[in-house]
Amino acid sequence: MNIYESAEDYLERILMLMERKGYVRSVDIAAELNVSKPSVSVAMKKLRENGYIHMGADSLISLTDKGYAIARKIYDRHRKLIQFLVQIGVPEEIATEDACRIEHDISQETFDAICAQIR
Repeated sequence: MNIYESAEDYLERILMLMERKGYVRSVDIAAELNVSKPSVSVAMKKLRENGYIHMGADSLISLTDKGYAIARKIYDRHRKLIQFLVQIGVPEEIATEDACRIEHDISQETFDAICAQIR
């Protein structure tokens, strides 16, 4: 399941949008990630070719099982890291930004230790 950080960000955002809105369109992803629609199109093509997403005839995007597994892992890490950082006194806005960067590079051992410290 080794993929680039940007692909993980796209998959995570797709999952977040699905949970919040019930559907995902390229325009929604572009707005959420503050990137251009052409950038999203290129990314969606790569994700589709690698079996992480499915694009329906209605242009709605859904995660495949493979894509969902990665998205869920990254999103869960993101939420736990925010929780931990806030718990140690980091303001939530900064914790959210930092969690986005940390979630991709942290080892499983370190993540497990952080989870053990969360109240």
